[in-house]
Amino acid sequence: MARSVYVAAPEGHTGKSSVALGLVELFAAQVRVGVFRPIARADQDTDSVLELLLEHDGVDLGYDQCIGVTYDDVHADPDRALGEIIRRYRAIEGRCDVVVIVGSDYTDVAGPTELAYNARIAANLGSAVVLVVSALHRGADDVRQVVDLSMGELAAGHAEVVAVVANRADPGQLDAVRAALAEDTVPTWVMPNVPLLSAPTVADLMSAIGGRIVAGDPDLLGREAETTLVGGMTMDHILDRLTDGAVVIVPGDRSEVVLAMVAAHASESFPSLSGLILNGGFVPSEQVTRLIGGLPQRLPIVATDLDTFDTTRLVVETRGLLSTGSQRKLDTARSTFAQHVEGAALLAAVDLPRSEVVTPLMFEYDLIERAGADRRRIVLPEGTDDRILRAASTLLARDVVDLTILGDQATIRARGRELGLELDAARIIAPTDPELRERFAQTYAELRAHKGMSVDRAREIVVDVSYFGTLMVHLGLADGMVSGAQHTTAHTIKPSFEIIKTVAGVSIVSSVFFMCLEDRVLVYGDCAVNPDPTAEQLADIAISSAATAAQFGVAPRVAMLSYSTGESGSGADVDKVRTATEIVRARAPQLVVEGPIQYDAAVDPSVAQAKMPDSAVAGRATVLVFPDLNTGNNTYKAVQRSAGAVAVGPVLQGLNKPVNDLSRGALVQDIVNTVAITAIQAQAPAAGARGGAA
Repeated sequence: MARSVYVAAPEGHTGKSSVALGLVELFAAQVRVGVFRPIARADQDTDSVLELLLEHDGVDLGYDQCIGVTYDDVHADPDRALGEIIRRYRAIEGRCDVVVIVGSDYTDVAGPTELAYNARIAANLGSAVVLVVSALHRGADDVRQVVDLSMGELAAGHAEVVAVVANRADPGQLDAVRAALAEDTVPTWVMPNVPLLSAPTVADLMSAIGGRIVAGDPDLLGREAETTLVGGMTMDHILDRLTDGAVVIVPGDRSEVVLAMVAAHASESFPSLSGLILNGGFVPSEQVTRLIGGLPQRLPIVATDLDTFDTTRLVVETRGLLSTGSQRKLDTARSTFAQHVEGAALLAAVDLPRSEVVTPLMFEYDLIERAGADRRRIVLPEGTDDRILRAASTLLARDVVDLTILGDQATIRARGRELGLELDAARIIAPTDPELRERFAQTYAELRAHKGMSVDRAREIVVDVSYFGTLMVHLGLADGMVSGAQHTTAHTIKPSFEIIKTVAGVSIVSSVFFMCLEDRVLVYGDCAVNPDPTAEQLADIAISSAATAAQFGVAPRVAMLSYSTGESGSGADVDKVRTATEIVRARAPQLVVEGPIQYDAAVDPSVAQAKMPDSAVAGRATVLVFPDLNTGNNTYKAVQRSAGAVAVGPVLQGLNKPVNDLSRGALVQDIVNTVAITAIQAQAPAAGARGGAA
């Protein structure tokens, strides 16, 4: 039976969805997690909080499975509704190790007994309660009083409170609120108010005012409107009051103000706006519209028939939700929770044991946690790619690494603001920077002097982003590089062969994929670099792959794969694997290795029992070394597509310093994972000397 955690609040607008998301994030790194919403409103098609949590990669449940009853059901017959809630919860708990249950929102007229009813639900589900109270516009003593009253109400309903989170506190009041709650008998944490988390998007505002987009990029309607400015003054005074993320409301017939706002948004010397709302049912004249359309700007311009008063009132009243449409909001919510709530203490309070199963998401979260524990400097050469910028924003928000992005600073920062990303902490360097270009040219010319390289020719080469980033790593200006979203594998890694080179004792650069299956992680090598390695090279690949596996928490049991198991086959291909296995045993006697062995005998205990009953590897292999690229590449893709495995990689190994390649079809999460892997490799240079770090 799953352990469940009930997120309860005594009122609305406490920000408990941020806490629920933080809990899902925390638990997903440890166990299989589910979510449940016992009460939802009947007048909404879907529940936004539940949708938010179901979008999390760690949750594998359908929407209809995770809903209990409606407010109408509770009003009609509270006892019957409670029975239905329990029945529906029991239907999903067997599929999870822990379920995060999000209590009601106080969005319906339910009276003062709503918290008491939540207590009844929690008690009947056997849930540990995390109480969330709002500290917004409250002093420390007031927060203390709300907590005491709520704890009393929950205790009266026999609900077990294991932790308290005071959310949305004024940043200047954090210490005072902590002190006021310090003597609680359960762990307490205080989270600050982050206005971004309740900021509506431009799309939310457009819906609230019944507006329509008349110019600009519709894809930018998802940016948050962080402040509102009513343009009821002269153009000069409006310009003085502009801030990043502002939405400006102006009558549509004020053409001079409209043009000024569009020009300000496009200018590097003014803040980047989120949107422009034209009220009164007016739109700019045909000439002004044509002028705006010809400018290189993407600012969303929305028109509404409402007057200034009604437009402003509706805009101010519109609250933004922590929706999945805003990556910046999600990143901010996660980082705020992680920064202010002690995860280990909360896990201990909930008394949640760690699962022995390793899911793909658990593996990914372990990467993020390990990278952030000892932050390294990673360079991202492809600063013109939106995926790179989005990944950078996520990595910076979660304090995973320190980043350098290559490209034009003004262009990258403007695009980041336009996408609603937070890139302030990133260092941005142009590959044409004269000082670095000259330094890199001198270094590259020295390294390639034996090939006749001149400094003049080197100056032309080092402005290429792959060479520039690789030289940053070589000279210690960065600890690792990740590229390939816009460039081929050869373009990404060729400079590293010339500049960084292989570690002593390793003859070949190779790669592995971490194949994250439903319940475990396997390491496949080499599936991306070497077409037909010799026996000596195959042994290098095996030793490097075992070291990489160990570095990332996978106990290495190495299977040298072939179409034959043991002594049953012969031929050049089998002999190559047999020879490679003997070389591995001689060079790395501490490794547990078997070969030649077929794939089924390596991973299936029943087949292993029949073919190699006395092997320490057969049926339990974790590192699978393929005899050639054709076999390895096709096998990893077959397992990825047919078994639904998550393939993380390729991860390069054998280089003196870490450089890793992305697929040109890489998703943002792929980039985040690869950067985390590169940072972990950079943390352990000794592993690189064993061939385990790229």
